[in-house]
Amino acid sequence: MNDLSQDQNLSVELSGDSLRLGGSFTVWTLPQLAAPVPALRRIDLSGLTRLDTAGANYLAGCAAQGIAIDGLSETQAKLVDTVAAARPVPDAERNAPRGWHALLEGIGRGVVGALIFLREIAEYLGRFLAALGRAILHPTDFRLTSLVHHCQETGLRAVPIVALMSFLIGVVLAFQGAAQLSQFGAEIFVVELISISILRELGILLTAIIVAGRTASALTASIGSMKMREEIDAMRTLGMDPDMILILPRVLALIITLPILGLIANIAGLIGGAIMCWIELGISPSMFRYRLISETGVEHVIVGLSKAPVFALVIGVIGCHAGMKVGKDAESLGAQTSKAVVNAIFAVIVMDALFSIFFAEVGL
Repeated sequence: MNDLSQDQNLSVELSGDSLRLGGSFTVWTLPQLAAPVPALRRIDLSGLTRLDTAGANYLAGCAAQGIAIDGLSETQAKLVDTVAAARPVPDAERNAPRGWHALLEGIGRGVVGALIFLREIAEYLGRFLAALGRAILHPTDFRLTSLVHHCQETGLRAVPIVALMSFLIGVVLAFQGAAQLSQFGAEIFVVELISISILRELGILLTAIIVAGRTASALTASIGSMKMREEIDAMRTLGMDPDMILILPRVLALIITLPILGLIANIAGLIGGAIMCWIELGISPSMFRYRLISETGVEHVIVGLSKAPVFALVIGVIGCHAGMKVGKDAESLGAQTSKAVVNAIFAVIVMDALFSIFFAEVGL
């Protein structure tokens, strides 16, 4: 260290727009010129006795700014030229596309991003199915305690908000239906309006949307925080399978609890509609029950509840995928949490539309 740092004297003389350097101009003395020199036009190096690549890089940068470099020996000039030739050249800025080019580029990037997202979702769906297959073949590897815990978090704790939401939806349907159908003297058909709407569509759809907003964010946050703390890497190092430990119990808990939540939502919605029909139209609960059983087929219940496992699978896979995509910072965790909620709700609505088309085609 003493040999490298010897002769660390650098003389600096500033006169107007000229700078004169003498002595040793190396990596050890370069910090003396850390402050920029204003309005500098010329550097005189005739008194320089020692120059290394750090000093040569500084001089090459000055030369690139149009500052005259004088007084270098032949060897020092070759060193500066060599360092200047090795300096990276920034790429020229590409003009931002405008008009149709910008529109088409935006559409193309959006399509490619959507295809990449769908490919990743398919990958995580495959990982879930593979983990489920391993759990069936090797039941001792499956963590039943984790499944029960997530069933409680995603199912039991969501019962109050789901029941209240569906109850109020039933009240709103009854009130609005009564206001419209009473104009035609068809108030009794409010019962069919409420029952078919809730059993077939609104009950399970609104339940899935609430679960998507509540559970998809929780899945992303829990897995993402583990990703930030490198706990998932530690699992792999210890020979543990993250798919079996993290993804399988969470998605399976959703698949089990969402149909139950949908059934609770249906019951709460029918109760809310029955109470509102009794208050607004004078339809007694016994009459409401009679019309419900006689005029509403069981196929509406089957159609509604058959969507629940698919909705649960979509929500769980999207939430786990977003959690695994979290980076090392809190900003990434917040962005992925928001993205998971939006994607899960959008996917649920799209799947419901596809189910409606399918059941209409098969006559259900």
